[in-house]
Amino acid sequence: MNNIENLLKSAVKATSSIKHLDAEKKSDILHDLANEVLKETSTIIRTNKKDFDKMDDFDPKKDRLLLNKERIEDIVSSIIEVSKLADPTDKLLSEVVSEKGLLIQKKTVPLGVIGVIYESRPNVTLDVAALCIRSGNVCLLRGGSDAINTNTLLVKIIRKVLTDHEIDPNIIQLLPVNRDYVDELLSAQQYVDIIIPRGSQILIDYVRRNSKIPVIETGAGVCHTFIENTADLEMAAKIVTNAKITKPSACNSLDGIIVEEGIADTFLSFLAKEMASHKVEILADSHAYKTLVGLKYPYLQRANHEDFGIEFLSLRCTIKVVKDINHALYHISEFSSKHSEAIISNDLEKIDHFMNEVDAAVVFSNASTRFTDGQVFGLGAEIGISTQKLHARGPFALEKLVTEKWFVRGNGQVRI
Repeated sequence: MNNIENLLKSAVKATSSIKHLDAEKKSDILHDLANEVLKETSTIIRTNKKDFDKMDDFDPKKDRLLLNKERIEDIVSSIIEVSKLADPTDKLLSEVVSEKGLLIQKKTVPLGVIGVIYESRPNVTLDVAALCIRSGNVCLLRGGSDAINTNTLLVKIIRKVLTDHEIDPNIIQLLPVNRDYVDELLSAQQYVDIIIPRGSQILIDYVRRNSKIPVIETGAGVCHTFIENTADLEMAAKIVTNAKITKPSACNSLDGIIVEEGIADTFLSFLAKEMASHKVEILADSHAYKTLVGLKYPYLQRANHEDFGIEFLSLRCTIKVVKDINHALYHISEFSSKHSEAIISNDLEKIDHFMNEVDAAVVFSNASTRFTDGQVFGLGAEIGISTQKLHARGPFALEKLVTEKWFVRGNGQVRI
C-alpha cells in the first residue's frame, strides 16, 4: 500500500451509513458488540499476550497495553453504558421564526470522519468505536505498532458486528502503523474532519505541529496535589498514595506533591509509611529530602528543576515544599499540563481560592486525582481528557462528538 487514500474515501462514503441510524438501532449495535467482545474474551487475551510479551518490562506504557479478563469486562460494561446514554445527535438547540417568516432551527449533528491517533492502549479501540457509533460518526483508528495484534483483532470484531447489522463496516477502520501514513492522515482535509491524538506529549506535540486538520488534544497529565496547613494529614497521605499507586500508568495519576512548610515534616512522616510499602521513588526538593533522609525513606533522590514537569507514568513522583498557597499555585502554573489538580485542606476559603485560580480541566478538593475519568463522571467511555479550552475540556466523551448545523425553512422568501 503506497497511501491510504482509498481508506479515507471509503470512510467518507460510510458516513451516510451511520449518520441516519436512529438511537435504538445504534444501541442494538453496541449491545451486540458488547456481547461479541465478551464471547471473544479468551481470544482477545491470547492475542494481547503476543503484544504484551514483546514490550520491554521497564516501558511505562506496558501496563496500558494489558488486557485481562477484568479489564475486558470493564470495557464491556462501558460499551453497555454508552448504549444507554441519550443520543447526542438531532437535538434541537434553538428555534425561532424570523420577521420574514423563516423557520430557523439549530440542531446537533455528527462531526463526520474522526481520525484518532493513540499509543499502547487497545481499550481505546473499543471505547472510541462505541462512542463514534453512538454519536453517528465514522472513525479512523491509528494505534501504535506495540498493540497491532490486539487492535487488529478488536477492529475485526467490531466490523463483524457492523456487517451482521448490514451497516457499512468502514465506519470503523484501522489504519496501517507505518509512520508515513500519519502525515498523510494529518494532511487529508478533503476526507477527515477532526484529528484527536491520545498519548505522550511527544505524540500530541507532533500532531499539533503537523496537522492541517483541526485538532482536539487529549493531553498528557502532569497532576499535582497540594497539602495545605489545615489538612487532615493522615487522610492526605492516603489520598496522595491512592493517586500515585492505583494505576501509575494512567494520565490522571499523581506526579507532584506540594506541601506547605508548616506541616511538611509531620505530613512526610505519614506519607513515608504509605509510599514505602509500595516502593514509590520520591524525587524531593532540599527540605523534603532532608526530612525523608531522617525518616530513612529507602527510595529517595534529590529532585532537579526539570523533574517537576515530568509525567512519570510509573511509581515515581516529586515533592516540593512551599511557603504558602500562593507559592503552590505558582509551582502548579509553571509545571502543570492543565489536566487534574487537587488540594487537601479544611479551610473552605483556601479551597475555593485554589479551585478558582488553578488553570486545569479538572480540580479536586480532598479527593484523589484518579477520579478524572469519563465513566466516573457519568459520561460512559471517553476518548481522552482534553486539556484545551475550545470545543471540549476535561473528559472528552459522547456529548462532545457533535457539532451544530442550522436548518432554515421558507416558503418562497427572497432577501432584498
